[in-house]
Amino acid sequence: MLVDLVHYLTLPAPLAHRRFGYVRDSVWLRSRARRCRAAWAPHLAAARAVVRAAIATTPGRDTAVVLGSGLLADVPLADLAASFRRVVLVDAVHPWTARLQARRFANVTLLTSDLSGALPLLRGRADDIVPALPPVCAASGTDLVVSANLLSQLPILPVERLPDRSPWSAETLGRRIVAHHLDALVGLRARVCLITDVEAIEEDRAGRVIERSDLLYGVDPGIPDHAWLWDLAPLGEVGYDRRIRHRVLGFPRWPR
Repeated sequence: MLVDLVHYLTLPAPLAHRRFGYVRDSVWLRSRARRCRAAWAPHLAAARAVVRAAIATTPGRDTAVVLGSGLLADVPLADLAASFRRVVLVDAVHPWTARLQARRFANVTLLTSDLSGALPLLRGRADDIVPALPPVCAASGTDLVVSANLLSQLPILPVERLPDRSPWSAETLGRRIVAHHLDALVGLRARVCLITDVEAIEEDRAGRVIERSDLLYGVDPGIPDHAWLWDLAPLGEVGYDRRIRHRVLGFPRWPR
């Protein structure tokens, strides 16, 4: 707990991102990743393999952008840095572990950005989602853009912070954010690699399904090249007799 508090207090982040909960969630994610590292290992390895497949089939070698770089546990940073002239890591918060990894490579830079596009809306400064991809994604020298286990995460805080009297429903806002991200990726000239969890499955100790949840609010990213289950919360993490698994899709080249 003390380590988490130190991370929360010292992590560099814009004040709006801190108030919005991005720093809090980053610290929580780091803590869960540490507790569940054995259960998460197959998922992280599968995600890194999808990115490596994208690297291998991307013709250009100038700039690669990683959206949702987070802890970098699912991102083969060394492979990206060795394959491209420049690598840009984009997220609302860059944890200390990611910052230390990035410092090992002279061609890796960090870019802080709210990728949901919903922050101005929730602050009363816009009537709709605003363009959220940073300009580097559409730059002429950008050859690869990776959306790394980000898509299902984008609506979480905006939906959580949606005012009671908002004209937006949680379902409408969540779907809008997910569709907005995919629409933006489709419009890029660069090769796009997409990795996303699409469904949460809650099971009891015997493996019986208790509940299923659509993490993308009905938006279908298509038929993947790879799919696997992620033991997000193994037995004991959220309860003695239940666990939560996510179904994950991987597209080295999206859309197919």
